Amino acid sequence: MTQLEALVSLNMVGEIGGIRLKRLLQFFGKPENILKAPLEKLMAVSGIGQEIANKIHSLKKEDLDKEFALAQKFDLKIITQDDKDYPENLKNIPDPPIVLYVKGELKEEDKFSIAIVGSRRASFYGLSSAEKFACDLSDKGFTIVSGMARGIDTSAHKGALKAGGRTIAVMGSGFRHIYPPENKALAQKIAQNGAVISEFPIDTEPLPQNFPRRNRVISGLGLGVLVVEAARNSGALITVDFALEQGKDVFALPGKVDSPTSFGTNGLIKQGAKLVSCADDIIEELNLPIVTKPKVRAEEAPDILKPGLIDSEEKILYDSISEQPLLLDEIVDKTKMDISKIFNILLKLQLKKLIRQLPGRQFIRSNT
Repeated sequence: MTQLEALVSLNMVGEIGGIRLKRLLQFFGKPENILKAPLEKLMAVSGIGQEIANKIHSLKKEDLDKEFALAQKFDLKIITQDDKDYPENLKNIPDPPIVLYVKGELKEEDKFSIAIVGSRRASFYGLSSAEKFACDLSDKGFTIVSGMARGIDTSAHKGALKAGGRTIAVMGSGFRHIYPPENKALAQKIAQNGAVISEFPIDTEPLPQNFPRRNRVISGLGLGVLVVEAARNSGALITVDFALEQGKDVFALPGKVDSPTSFGTNGLIKQGAKLVSCADDIIEELNLPIVTKPKVRAEEAPDILKPGLIDSEEKILYDSISEQPLLLDEIVDKTKMDISKIFNILLKLQLKKLIRQLPGRQFIRSNT
């Protein structure tokens, strides 16, 4: 059995993390020796009781073979701390993953990463802010790390992709169970422009207890963590706890004092988190030079003057809509057009993907 096979086997036990593995290695020397050790010797190691020792003894070769077959099926690399691709930032946390399953590519430049986290039930303010921060930080050469969850995480990944930058998604499940399922297409895009990673065996379901464990990897990969929007008991605050334990900087975007999704972020600011209003605030706090890295954007703004794409009346209405949400009544006031004609033109612009409608009959340009 190779060292990689031994580590994958031990990782499949579940209860053996980086800390217990370190104790086992101090006792047995090599991962392969752990799997061959007698039950009583395993139980002699601090933190390894009878239950974990029995699980180590019950590991089967066919389960390991199945795991490697699934890795090949899903086009995954499995890396350990001895591999050059294993993220340097992650090696330095107290409990680094034993192995990482990787779809895509991890690069040396990813050591300049910022984690962006926040509420799953985010407001438009939170979603647009997460996308903008991710986009702006990507333009400065940072890799954006998040958890591919609904809400803030999804917007952060999309912002990085929009900027043509790199992004890493850390899953709380195995690759056989992409979660949430509606982000399967996003996971593919991330893998093409960075990496989707997990420490969980491939058939692991997205169980609630997996996500706090996942959060320590999100914070561990970044130089700092930006919380964009979080409720009082948000899971994003667990990521903050890990970041503080790991000695990482914590940044928070202020929100409305009466907004439930801002209680967490405003509370962090009260407790000493760095209040930020733009990407440069983060870079300044990290004491890094501000360098704009030229990139080819994944989604350029449409050329509205292209013949046949937009007519004169559509251009008038398009010009009245900006990067900030605009109410229908405000569009009527600005254009002085008949309301029935405005409805017709708005529909055309939405079908051409030039604008999009938000709740409350608000409209915004779709390239923001």
